[in-house]
Amino acid sequence: MPAAIQCENLVKTYKGKPPVEAVRGIDLNVDVGQCYGVLGPNGAGKTTTIEILEGLLKPTSGTAEILGMHWADNAAAIRERIGVSLQETKLSDRLTVGETLSLFRSFYPTGISVDEAIERVSLQEKKNTWIEKLSGGQKQRIAVASALVGDPELVFLDEPTTGLDPSSRRELWDIISSFGQQGRTVLLTTHYMEEAERLCDRVAIFDQGKIIAEGTPSELIRSLGAEHVIEFSIDGDPDNIDKSQFESIESVEKIELDNDCFHLTVAQPHLVLPEVVTRLAATGIAMSSLSTRHASLEDVFVSLTGRHLTEDDE
Repeated sequence: MPAAIQCENLVKTYKGKPPVEAVRGIDLNVDVGQCYGVLGPNGAGKTTTIEILEGLLKPTSGTAEILGMHWADNAAAIRERIGVSLQETKLSDRLTVGETLSLFRSFYPTGISVDEAIERVSLQEKKNTWIEKLSGGQKQRIAVASALVGDPELVFLDEPTTGLDPSSRRELWDIISSFGQQGRTVLLTTHYMEEAERLCDRVAIFDQGKIIAEGTPSELIRSLGAEHVIEFSIDGDPDNIDKSQFESIESVEKIELDNDCFHLTVAQPHLVLPEVVTRLAATGIAMSSLSTRHASLEDVFVSLTGRHLTEDDE
C-alpha cells in the first residue's frame, strides 16, 4: 500500500528582491491511517507546504505524491478522495447548515449523507440555521464537516482550532479522533502543543521552511534527555545567579533562563528540587515562584531554536 502522502525535496520560492524561500527542501512521509501533525510558528512554511499537498500551489521543485498519485496527472482523482479544511473558510451567510453541506456534497460522486455529516460534528439542531447565526466554533465545525462530506480517505486540517474557546477546541478534537479511528488519514497543522500531543501519531516540527525534528510526540520529548521541567523565578535580578551551580546537580540535563524564569530540564524532580532550594538559601536568595510539569513539544522547539512555537518569525 502506498503512503498517504510522500514528498521529496519540496521547495517553494516566491520571486522578489530578495526571493522568499518559504519551503526549503521538505521530505515527508505519512502512512495510511495516521494522524500526522505539522507544527511550527507562523511563517515556518507549514501552510505553504500543505497548500502544495492540497494542489492549491505548485512547488518550485521537488515531488509530492498524494495517495500514490501526482497532481499533474491525476488532479480529478485526488480531489475525489481527499477533504480539505483551510485555515480560513468563508461560507455563505445566507445558506443554512444543511444547504451548505448539500452544496459541498454535490462536488463528490460518492460520500456520506448531509445528515450524517451534520451528526459527525454534533450540530443536528442547527441544520436549518443560517451560517451567519452560528458561533465561531460552530462555523469551524461546519468547515470540518464540509471536508468530511465526501467521505475522504485523507483529510487536510489547517489550524482548525485557531481562535476557538477551549470547549469548542475539545469538541473538534473528538471529531478528529473519531475520523482517525475509522482508519482514515489526517494531516493536521497546529501551533497548539497540547493538541498535537493528544491527537497525533507522529509530528514534524517546521522552522524557517525546513523540518528540524520528526517523530512521535513521546520520542521528541525523550530527545531532551529528561521528561520533567522545573520552573522558578527569584526575588531580584536573575542575571546575578550563576547558572552553573545548578548544572552540577544530579539528573539536571539542561538549564535555561527565559523571561526572568529559570527552566531546568530534569529526570528526577524529587531529587533536584530540594537541592535547588538549598543552594539558593545558601546564597540568601528567595524564590518568588515555583512549578513543576512534564516536558512538552514546546520545550523541544525551544531547545532546538531558542524561541517559542507561538512566536512569529521576523
